[in-house]
Amino acid sequence: MFRVIETEGSQGADKAASPVAEDLVVYGKSDQRLRTTAVRVGAETVIGTDERVRVFDTDKYPWRMVAALNISARPPLGVSGVGTGWFIGPKTLLTAGHCVYSKTDFDGWAGTIEVSPGRNGAKFPFGTVTATRFSALQAWQDDVDPDFDIGCIHLDQPLGDTVGYFKLASLTDRDLENSMINISGYPADRGAGTEQYFHVNRVLRTSARRVYYDIDTYGGQSGSPVWYQAGPNDEPVAIAVHAYGIAGTPSGFGITANSGPRLLPEVVETIREWLALP
Repeated sequence: MFRVIETEGSQGADKAASPVAEDLVVYGKSDQRLRTTAVRVGAETVIGTDERVRVFDTDKYPWRMVAALNISARPPLGVSGVGTGWFIGPKTLLTAGHCVYSKTDFDGWAGTIEVSPGRNGAKFPFGTVTATRFSALQAWQDDVDPDFDIGCIHLDQPLGDTVGYFKLASLTDRDLENSMINISGYPADRGAGTEQYFHVNRVLRTSARRVYYDIDTYGGQSGSPVWYQAGPNDEPVAIAVHAYGIAGTPSGFGITANSGPRLLPEVVETIREWLALP
């Protein structure tokens, strides 16, 4: 069975689920995919017909734990982009490593990231805070290894105590087999990174460090939480960080899938260290 990582303060926020959460989120396991796979290629990929659903109740649980990111490089590069992060503690968000550290896009660390929990277009139900301190797995920094594409955003304000935050779990291959999983984030193609979109499906395959799934995503959804819920009354438990489209799936697997690095036990230990930083 998976190991759930409890974090201080996780019970502080109101967890009443909105009707949209009850209507959209999938639970447990299934031996059937939700739909037939077709292919449309992209950096992060909509697979076949775009079945992402816009979330309007972004001020409700669990959507408010997911944040829109407006990412800017340090001067004089002037590069900017959008991404997704999600709370794992009062002052800490997880995201993709390439959202905070990129030798090609940022010449290293990002300069600033504006974090807007539960953003809904022009509405900012929890405001926006600007972060300047980031972390990333060392193997991502050194080798740009996609299996380690996980990063962290550190805030000065305990905003997570207001919006709540995800629990983390290190699931085994057997735990993940046929699990129904959820992804929600802020794509660039719909709403230009200002609107939250959601999709679900079944785990198709795992590798030693990544999980592969038939879930529609697009650029900007990098860093989104990949979460599992055992049942409608269970809390969402994050098991991976979404980071890649179908181009990141080995051809030998024989599947069309997007993917993200798994929260393996040694990764969770590093995340514990990030959570402990002031």
